[in-house]
Amino acid sequence: MAAPKMASMAASSSIKAARPMLKTQQVQKLTRAYSSATRQNTFTTMKRTSGLLNAARTKTSPLAFQASRQYSSEMANALVQVSQNLGMGQAAIGLGGAGIGIGLVFAALLSGVARNPAMKGQLFAYAILGFAFVEAIGLFDLMVAMMCKYV
Repeated sequence: MAAPKMASMAASSSIKAARPMLKTQQVQKLTRAYSSATRQNTFTTMKRTSGLLNAARTKTSPLAFQASRQYSSEMANALVQVSQNLGMGQAAIGLGGAGIGIGLVFAALLSGVARNPAMKGQLFAYAILGFAFVEAIGLFDLMVAMMCKYV
């Protein structure tokens, strides 16, 4: 007795769930059929009807003259030169960091040799290796600075 009751409840709930879907599909079909004749194209462009814009187009104004005038090549070249120099200066700031790094490497070498003079040869080899790495970074930075200026 409980099984048929459950089956009828399941059937009624599935029918109730399916009916709104059918209704919305039918309503959509009807609205398409009735509204297709009255639908307008929504993607049409709006025409400009401003009197001020039309007056600006027909009359020669100083703004229209400035818009048609070509830019000065001297001014453009000067701005390019200024930006190249600024880029070179900003890139060259890293050279100061390379100098500080070299100073720190050799300060650590002196400190290490002062603490343990027997390790002088091994510490010097490590210091030269550190110096080479810091110097390479400085040279890469110098290369970037020159590229900013001349490339």
